[in-house]
Amino acid sequence: MKKTVAVIGAGIVGVSTAIWLQRDGHDVILIDKAGPGEGTSHGNGGVLASCSVMPVPGPGLWTKAPKMLLDPDQPLFLKWSYLPKLAPWLMKYMRHANADSARRRAAAATPIIGDSLSDHLALATGTGAESWIVPSDYVFIYNTRADYEADAFGFSVRRENGFEWELLEDQAFRDYDPIWGPQMTCAARFPDHGRISDPGRYVKDLAAHVQAQGGRLIIGEVSDIARDLGRVSGVRIGGETIACDAAVLTAGVWSGPLAAQLGVRPPLESERGYHLELYEPSVMPRSPVMIASGKFVATPMDGRLRLAGIVELGGPDLPPSRAPFALLEKQIRAAIPGLTWKKKVEWMGHRPSMSDSLPVIGESPVVGGAYMGFGHDHVGLTGGPKTGRLLSQLISGHTPNINLAPYAPDRFH
Repeated sequence: MKKTVAVIGAGIVGVSTAIWLQRDGHDVILIDKAGPGEGTSHGNGGVLASCSVMPVPGPGLWTKAPKMLLDPDQPLFLKWSYLPKLAPWLMKYMRHANADSARRRAAAATPIIGDSLSDHLALATGTGAESWIVPSDYVFIYNTRADYEADAFGFSVRRENGFEWELLEDQAFRDYDPIWGPQMTCAARFPDHGRISDPGRYVKDLAAHVQAQGGRLIIGEVSDIARDLGRVSGVRIGGETIACDAAVLTAGVWSGPLAAQLGVRPPLESERGYHLELYEPSVMPRSPVMIASGKFVATPMDGRLRLAGIVELGGPDLPPSRAPFALLEKQIRAAIPGLTWKKKVEWMGHRPSMSDSLPVIGESPVVGGAYMGFGHDHVGLTGGPKTGRLLSQLISGHTPNINLAPYAPDRFH
């Protein structure tokens, strides 16, 4: 049955949902307070990181995190004034810092992100946005074999979920990509991944396709979801109610207040992420890489190299810190000796991080026709197309071919 569906949030999850809804025969209203691709979908690392199934809270984080916070060369920062507000979420989050929880999260994340390149190609082909998708390897670079072996748990979890890699050492690594410094001697190369060469423009092009297919774009903030007899009847924007048969909440870190109106109180927090873009760099990596020592990604993009990473816990409202930008620049100078560039651009944004490191995907437990898709922490770009397809299947009355229980909104009802 054809429905009019309001999609609240025009990042990668929202535009993916909108495109799949249109393909399933529905009318779409796409709503965003700033416009498509302006938030985290603009500033992410640009990697289709299918093998990134390991959550941040893994075994050993209890002992590592305090040391990292006290070391200015480590990629973990905290706005100490925010700690009282953060503490309840942080305690829930740290309860998952163990092997069993990490394995459960990885097994649940794999169906959402494990075939991301194919999911993006299926989404974008025919939209005009497919030109931004570049198939590639994804490479984890280590200083030594011992550093690689220290990550053995994470690699074993990846293997359990079907990922394989090639270990490149010494000359084999130099032959693969000679730009890296001599201190880097070991790399794990994951094939069949991909990158987006301009994430912001990619999402904007996808949104433009939604409009070209008859979708309506509204710039505004949804304050409430109207309902009639327990079902969605419209969304309220600036005093106006816009009628719809269903609504999908895909507003990232800003999803909490509307989710609460729908009977779900997600333990959702901003993991503030930073990027530094270096325009016209003197050399460019062959593939997107994760520099393990600094836990940041270096991704080739159109005319520039994007360095993205850092976790800063400080909520959505406080201004950016200077130290993360300085750390990214220091680390890339060490990683690529002699690197030069024409100009640099800085950005800070908000990863929507759930305390159990799994997104919310599904229908509200109390309001019929109200759906949610948010909370993908570090892998929103990677998992956006699959999440959108699943949401469209649910709204269309189809049964997805994966078990949605791990992402069910009612786990926070």
